[in-house]
Amino acid sequence: MEAVISFLVLSLLPQLIVSEVPTTTSYRAIVEIVSGDSRIFSGESLKLRCVIPDKYQASWDYLWFRGSVQLPQSGEIYQLWKANVKESGKYSCQGQRETDVGTIKTQRSLPNEIHVDGGYAILQMAKRPVLVGDALDLKCRLQGNAPVHETILYRDGIEVMVQSGSSLNFHLPHVTLEDEGRYSCRVSWDLSRRTHSVMSVPIPVNILEVLTEPVLEIEKDNAQLERNKMRLICHVQYNAPAPAPPVTYYYYKDNNLLGPATSLNHMHVRKAAGWYSCRAKVPKLDIVRWSKPQSFGEVTGPPLMPLRPHHRNQMTSRSPPHTFSAPETQPASPTYFASTPSSDQHTESPSPSSPSSQSPVSTSLPTSGQLPG
Repeated sequence: MEAVISFLVLSLLPQLIVSEVPTTTSYRAIVEIVSGDSRIFSGESLKLRCVIPDKYQASWDYLWFRGSVQLPQSGEIYQLWKANVKESGKYSCQGQRETDVGTIKTQRSLPNEIHVDGGYAILQMAKRPVLVGDALDLKCRLQGNAPVHETILYRDGIEVMVQSGSSLNFHLPHVTLEDEGRYSCRVSWDLSRRTHSVMSVPIPVNILEVLTEPVLEIEKDNAQLERNKMRLICHVQYNAPAPAPPVTYYYYKDNNLLGPATSLNHMHVRKAAGWYSCRAKVPKLDIVRWSKPQSFGEVTGPPLMPLRPHHRNQMTSRSPPHTFSAPETQPASPTYFASTPSSDQHTESPSPSSPSSQSPVSTSLPTSGQLPG
């Protein structure tokens, strides 16, 4: 009887071991556009590549998806050949390989949205993401080679820029958060003694702050902390391109600085009632952002904020509409801030803080004999 039991245990042991092997790795696949753009005309082609960030450079097979539907194509490169409008969608990929313990897959990539446009004009962005202070460069693509005489750029249906001539490029220097919106373009040309125009489908343009407003979290219930201690966590999103200069953090309680500057976004302090806040600063860019005060324990009266030294802050004012007869030949270099720098000290000198048309007409599409080219 004991021999039978031992045989059953030994026969089930390999199955138990295999079941504990993970079927999904920590790697997340990445979809890149090899040739073309995320917005193309119907009939154009586009190539995508699936990248597996595997430092061991193992051999992988590839799965492709549009939305939740798996596509029949396999291989590292996925090609849309003479794409049609129905092939628009969010494309993602996933790596998989066979091992001695079964099939192992990577995490599916974040989707890359592809738009196949059946119209005559497309508005394209030169780069993403766009940060506050950057220049926004847009291009209005037109099917064919029509003799263009005017191009208009709109934001949320409001005219932003008018250009005379054949140029289809738009340049908006030093954008702010108020420049966010849905952009479209209208192209006009003369043909057979008549004026024709087409308008692109609006595209979203998002403007990111280099350093977002911090959010202070007070963590008081944590088994790893001493009984009379709590942790302050300064959450902030830093969007500067690599190599990005470092961020330093400051923590305050009731208008008092708690210790020197630190490169860590958290700090352990003694539990005490009061108003707490944090400050994030990028010294090399001279950008400073403050969190809203958070209360802990029984506090009375309005929240107290530290006296803020004079500093350069990020631009947040709305930029006026741009109207040019032609685009600038030399784009201005990005500027993230305006004002004078301040020295960074543990005990800072106090000073007052500073707070930081026309709608497009309906489009009449040209007939087949009037199309550009």
